[in-house]
Amino acid sequence: MNIKLVESLIQVILSLSDEERSLLEEKLFFDLSEPSTSDLMQLAQTGGVFQFLNDEPDIYSLKDGEPI
Repeated sequence: MNIKLVESLIQVILSLSDEERSLLEEKLFFDLSEPSTSDLMQLAQTGGVFQFLNDEPDIYSLKDGEPI
């Protein structure tokens, strides 16, 4: 473990302004390497993963069930 490096980093972090510290926290904790929901939706839509549903019969109509 590099204790000197850790202590240096702590000093740098403590010297940051509130705005800089907020940006650092955002980069550390909110920039995930996982795709966003929007990215996944776009991938599913363009990738054709649900195309098989177009071949399924329509088994329900507007007449089914009770009106809300």
